[in-house]
Amino acid sequence: MGSGKKIESIREEYRAAGDTSLPFFIETYACDARQGVQKLVEQAKKRMDKLSAERQRIYGLRAYERQYAGAGYVCGIDEVGRGPLAGPVVAGAVILPKDCEILYINDSKKLTAAKREELYDVIMGQAVAVGLGEASPRRIDEINILQATYEAMREAIKNLGVMPDILLNDAVTIPQVDIPQVPIVRGDAKSISIGASSIVAKVTRDRMMEAYDAKYPGYGFAKNKGYGTAEHIAALKEIGASPIHRRTFIKNFGLPGAG
Repeated sequence: MGSGKKIESIREEYRAAGDTSLPFFIETYACDARQGVQKLVEQAKKRMDKLSAERQRIYGLRAYERQYAGAGYVCGIDEVGRGPLAGPVVAGAVILPKDCEILYINDSKKLTAAKREELYDVIMGQAVAVGLGEASPRRIDEINILQATYEAMREAIKNLGVMPDILLNDAVTIPQVDIPQVPIVRGDAKSISIGASSIVAKVTRDRMMEAYDAKYPGYGFAKNKGYGTAEHIAALKEIGASPIHRRTFIKNFGLPGAG
């Protein structure tokens, strides 16, 4: 038995259906015997199965947040940009609402650029507080990358606007911070708060490097984000160092302007 609608119209309806509309779509067309409609119903069911699996993954990703919920505000902290030859190191600090159900949060490196941008907007819109901190290439050269990373993390905490009660950090314990800390190895893939902070930091730094690409053309900063790709190193050898290159990272390259 058919629904009376053309299959192309139903297909467009399926494409436009949001996650919350899928059960209604399935119920509406479950009895439509046409093969094309039943294929759409099966696709809708598969989408619902994937959605259910993602919700379960996110529930697991909130394990640390549930464990420390009694402490008060739980803040995730992560950094981006410790390894590049150029640009700042950026830290993010994020306090999410309790029982946050933002889907698809993960280690920022496991997400596409488009997905990170999408999640960035969702996180910024739903978070209790977001803080960002950075250390410039010059500062990295002055005090080394590890100390600069700690400095960026402390700045991110300071910029939260809400005082956290406990910090979930990606693998490190930050010196000169009085708030209780829980270092979690590979925390950006184990804690929703740390994952959110990694996304915010990554999108922020990527945007900075894209802006630097316009200011210092020739190195491919928009594409390589300052990392030492073959093309980047070739450009360094041809052009020399830019003002945002980390001198301590390129000092052994024998490059002009690296001293």
